Amino acid sequence: MPLLENGHLITDTWHYAVDGEALGAGPVIVPLSRLSEGLGRITGALGVVLPVDQNVSALRDSLPKISLVVIGFPIFRDGRPFSQARALREHLHFTGEIRASGHILPDQYEFLIRCGVTTVEVAEETDLSAWERALHQFRVAMQPSVMNEKPTGFGLRRFLPA
Repeated sequence: MPLLENGHLITDTWHYAVDGEALGAGPVIVPLSRLSEGLGRITGALGVVLPVDQNVSALRDSLPKISLVVIGFPIFRDGRPFSQARALREHLHFTGEIRASGHILPDQYEFLIRCGVTTVEVAEETDLSAWERALHQFRVAMQPSVMNEKPTGFGLRRFLPA
């Protein structure tokens, strides 16, 4: 599955753990139910899939050993993954990669980044130009973000980076 970072395709070096199989070498993404098994590994970077109905505080003690957290959108209307990403950055101070997967629209891309998401899994047949346009469509935002943005005028307006 293609992976976007700042509107550009990048190579995905991670692989998802397969249920019933050993974790293997290299960077691996495990379901939350196998996190303790992943933490017991000797080598390789570790990522975890955080279910949409799970509170990010479930990762609090493990975050220093985790390099990537995958948040999933079961449907594009579900806003809980936005809150999960923001909580990981603002409350738990997670500095690793946050990856969004599932049913995501290009229109949501800019807000994903404002919430702290660093990479997005997109479908194979995706029109990448739509994602690029969505990333640069707006110059001013009305809500604060995890990014270092300059406030403008009264209220919460922020100038977005060019």
